[in-house]
Amino acid sequence: MKPRFKQISPLICEFEWDSAASDELLQYQLTFKKNLQQDFDSEITELRLGFKTLAVILSNPLNSSVFEDWLNSINPEEISSSLPEKIWEIPVCYSLATGRDLSSLAKLKNINQEEVISLHTQPLYRIHFYGFLPGFMYLNGLKAELHTARKSIPDREVPVGSVAIGGSQTGIYPSSSPGGWHLIGQTPISLFDPKLPIPVFAAAGERIEFTPITIREFDQLARHPRKPEFR
Repeated sequence: MKPRFKQISPLICEFEWDSAASDELLQYQLTFKKNLQQDFDSEITELRLGFKTLAVILSNPLNSSVFEDWLNSINPEEISSSLPEKIWEIPVCYSLATGRDLSSLAKLKNINQEEVISLHTQPLYRIHFYGFLPGFMYLNGLKAELHTARKSIPDREVPVGSVAIGGSQTGIYPSSSPGGWHLIGQTPISLFDPKLPIPVFAAAGERIEFTPITIREFDQLARHPRKPEFR
């Protein structure tokens, strides 16, 4: 489970795991990240987690042998902890009004729209990290039946809160932006608030559950926003 280490620049290095994204790998990564931060706190400016990587941004150049020696001193059996149990419930309105690609994706998969919705809402999705846009969750757990290549021509504008599928992933656009994923629904829940000390409500390792709502419920929640709920 130990990663490979590589120096990218004098101030950037990276640890990379030769494993597929999974709960087991994420469990290891989160503890690995915590220990690295503790042991090199004064030397590290930022740590950026990926599905199979952990990038380290340094405040000053550091000899790569320091990290290599640290890595060799680790006992893999002592560097894992359990993942969080918290599950966030995200209400989603699945409709052509809120997800303009729902019908075309169903046709592409040779199933009906209700089956797309059923397949999408069955899993609990694990948050691995944030990226692309502030508050954009990278989730693992999309059923293989819904894996779909990204659009060859991206949309110029994707509405805020859009729930979409791209490749083997699903995600939620926390703000309006260009995007090449297939839009199947929309949530009225705010995913990113820069005014808060911690601008995102969920942490890496926690899980997301998509729950279908009607267009009327969507409009009500859009008019009267509420904080995300968890169980």
